[in-house]
Amino acid sequence: METHRLVLTEDLNQYGFLFGGRLLSWADEAGYIAASKDFPDARFVTIGMGKVAFHQSVKNGAIIRLCVSLRKQGTTSATYQIDVYSAKEPERGVIFSTDITYVNIDEEGQKYAL
Repeated sequence: METHRLVLTEDLNQYGFLFGGRLLSWADEAGYIAASKDFPDARFVTIGMGKVAFHQSVKNGAIIRLCVSLRKQGTTSATYQIDVYSAKEPERGVIFSTDITYVNIDEEGQKYAL
């Protein structure tokens, strides 16, 4: 799955670059959407992130492309790889990367098979 975000002034840190926490939030949201599309009957919650790597800074007004792909499926969980690129400058390569694991839960919050 692929989605895009526009970096606005309210997304910036004190140095004028994209705040890392905002990018983490967007990555989690994009991963959740991909997982929900792949497993429409699941009730996913985020249980973990792998190594988080900020490879390049992002400035105000940039459009970023979040690419999400299923990396691993378990009995109750699914792990997605998230790679972020500049939509306007793809030659820059990967800006950010991580993997996020979601677990399927039942109505009581207990792990439940996919």
